[in-house]
Amino acid sequence: MRAKRLAAAAVAGLTAMSLLAACSGESPNSNNNRAGSTTVLKVGMPNGPQTENHNPFLGSSSGASLGYRWQIYEPLVMTNAIRPADPAKPWLATKWEWTDGYKAVALTIRDGVTWSDGKPFSAEDVAFTFELIKKHEGLNGAAVPYGDITVAGNVVNMTFGSPQFVNQAKILNSIPMVPKHIWSGIADPTTDINKNPVGTGPFTLKSFTPQTTTLVARDGYWQDPPAVKELRYTSYTDNNAQTTALANGEAEWSFVFIPNYKAVYVDKNPEHNKVWPASVLGIHGLYINTTKKPFDNPALRRAMNMVINRNDIFVQAEAAYFHPEVTSVTGIPTPAGESFIAPEFKGQLHKVDVEGAKRELTAAGFTFDGNTLKDPTGKPVTLTLTDPAGWSDYITSLEIVKDNLSQIGIAATVDKANQDAWFQAVEEGNFDATFRWTNGGTTPYDIYQTIMDGALLKPIGTPAAGNFGRFDSPEATAALAAFANAADDAARTTAMNTLQKIFVEQMPMIPVGADNAGGAYVTTNWVGWPDDANPYAPAQPTQPNAVDVVLNLKPANA
Repeated sequence: MRAKRLAAAAVAGLTAMSLLAACSGESPNSNNNRAGSTTVLKVGMPNGPQTENHNPFLGSSSGASLGYRWQIYEPLVMTNAIRPADPAKPWLATKWEWTDGYKAVALTIRDGVTWSDGKPFSAEDVAFTFELIKKHEGLNGAAVPYGDITVAGNVVNMTFGSPQFVNQAKILNSIPMVPKHIWSGIADPTTDINKNPVGTGPFTLKSFTPQTTTLVARDGYWQDPPAVKELRYTSYTDNNAQTTALANGEAEWSFVFIPNYKAVYVDKNPEHNKVWPASVLGIHGLYINTTKKPFDNPALRRAMNMVINRNDIFVQAEAAYFHPEVTSVTGIPTPAGESFIAPEFKGQLHKVDVEGAKRELTAAGFTFDGNTLKDPTGKPVTLTLTDPAGWSDYITSLEIVKDNLSQIGIAATVDKANQDAWFQAVEEGNFDATFRWTNGGTTPYDIYQTIMDGALLKPIGTPAAGNFGRFDSPEATAALAAFANAADDAARTTAMNTLQKIFVEQMPMIPVGADNAGGAYVTTNWVGWPDDANPYAPAQPTQPNAVDVVLNLKPANA
């Protein structure tokens, strides 16, 4: 799912923006708000210079990194990850009906919608999009077992090889619809950069540079036209530069980690500078490459978990707000996931236990040579911890982990990677350990599936859509399938309890913090943002709901 944060030198980011402003001939603070005419919304992400790629299916594209793909391309339905029990909003589909135990769905497609090139949008386009996903494994990130896909008038009927109870939101909310008349001519949809994107959304591409992508509102959109007439997505060098831009009005919307957020951002303009960290049922933590010795040994992974100080990471790396500490030994965030925790783990909280970790290691054949841990073959245990250089909270987290692991004799180093190289290395399994997020959903299934699903297991060197640590557990894979295919809640509970036991005993990933789909935004020029009083959508500009947020915005001076 989603584009994450960066950090480091604010000066570099501000220099880049100064150059951009000089080239554009316009002040970076300009919002075309002369005489009360607010028309431009300035969105920022701290992801560094971008390479042009408007392919809406690729999580590594510039469209995904900055979030603008969802202003051009739209899903069938809007589900709300922060309020998963709320009814979903009809979007390009007006109705959806699941039958046959979630092994079939009938989608009624909205009439009167056009693509931005003026051609009509139809059920044929929807069926084509799903056929595209079905045909190209690289586009099917959720590994959905698509079966027959047929069209009857304005209804698309789809069958699946197994029940899709756990994938409902992924199918309805996370797949951008694309036009058949264009994409049928694309040779390889898994690599094409989609130079001239055509979608059903309210905006079209105006211009692209590595620093700024500009979209403009189009004619003929099927809903009321947005009050926002131009979207400017700027990719700042790092978290500090992005935060500075928010504080001084150069940017008005972002998803960015802000250390000391009250002092450096909110207090600069308390009336208008807002942070809304809306939590979801997903987690962040340390993925361990289980194919690399000695980290294929669960005793070593359990010992690592026993010395990593989650509270230090929450307070020091996450500014005590961004990713709430996960305290349950199961890795399930509470209180949101409290009802899912198995009876045997109720009330069991993670605690730091260095001596206990040492006993765990020696019992498994590890030895200590002074302050050096040696594996059962006598080789010193070393580890490279990696994350993108600019992701300040993750880099700080890794430094804390490095210090924690030294207490049990593990010599760790921190590698500050290039973002694109990091994404590729993690997906291909070419890493030792890394901080990363999981998918989120309405149950902990998505957390465990991201970490442990054998259906997502790929050989080293082959990109994977999940199970980045290459954890190979037929028992976990079977329990995940049992949960997904369960006929009732009792069967799902049994499968969920099994998954928790495997996770606690095998520790394929060390959980640290809960995820959030919130954002930082400025209300000086635009109002109508989601918040605690009106949580109609996540406030993250890279989520599918971002188009819903923009459509809800109105000029503050109207």
